[in-house]
Amino acid sequence: MDAPALALLGVVVGVLLWRALTRERREYGRFKRLRSTVARQKVYRRWLIEGALALGGLSLATIVGAWPQISPVLVAAQRWEPIAAMRAFLASDVGLAVAVAAAVVVLAGLVVPVVLLRRSLDEAPAIGDIRALLPRTRGELPYGAGLSVSAGVFEELLFRLGLPALGFAVTGDAVVAFLGATLLFGVLHVYQGPLGILFSTVLGAVFVALYLVTGSILVPIVLHVVIDLRSMVLIPIALGRVLNPREA
Repeated sequence: MDAPALALLGVVVGVLLWRALTRERREYGRFKRLRSTVARQKVYRRWLIEGALALGGLSLATIVGAWPQISPVLVAAQRWEPIAAMRAFLASDVGLAVAVAAAVVVLAGLVVPVVLLRRSLDEAPAIGDIRALLPRTRGELPYGAGLSVSAGVFEELLFRLGLPALGFAVTGDAVVAFLGATLLFGVLHVYQGPLGILFSTVLGAVFVALYLVTGSILVPIVLHVVIDLRSMVLIPIALGRVLNPREA
C-alpha cells in the first residue's frame, strides 16, 4: 500500500464529503429561497470561483500525486472482460459505425425532445432537486454555461482520472478504484436528493465506461459538458424564461 497516496486520498475524500454534506447543502437551501437575479448572480459567481479553486485544485493534487498510476489503472481496467470485449467490438468497422450512430442518437435524444416539447413544458424537466439551480433570466444564463463547462472539465479530471489513479495506488485493484470514485461522485450530489444521487451515480458509471472504452478523458468531458449545458442553458431557453429582458 502506498502510504502517501493513502494520506492524499483521505484528505481529498474528506474535503469533498465535508463540502457536500455540510456547506453545499446549506448553500443550496439558501439559494433556493433567492428571488432576485442580482442575488442569484452573486451566488453563481462565487460558485464558479470556488468550483474552479476547489475542484480544480483537488483535480490537480490527485493527478500530480498519482501521476505514475494514471496509465496503469486505465490499462488494468481495460483488461476487465466487459470493457475488453467492448473495445474489441469498437475496433471493427461495424463497431465504429455503431459508435458513431450511438453518438448521434444520444446527442439527438438530449436536444430534440426539449426543442419539440418546449411549448408544452410548464416547468423544467429534472431528475432530482435541481430546478432552482437553472437560470431564470438572461443575465443568469452565462453563469449556467460557465458552471456547466467547469463541472464537466473539473469533475471528469477528478473522478475519472485523478481519484481512480489514487485509489489504484492504494488498493491495487482498478475496478475497485473506478467503482469507489463513481460511488463518491454520486454521493456528492446529496443536495439533489435521493433521485439526484442515483441519477448522478448512473451518469458517473456511463462516464467511466466511455473513458475506459475510448481511452480518452476528452470523451466523458465532452458528454458531461453537453449534458450540463442541456440542463443549464438549452432547457431554460426552450422554456422561454431567460429570453425575457426583464430581470428582478
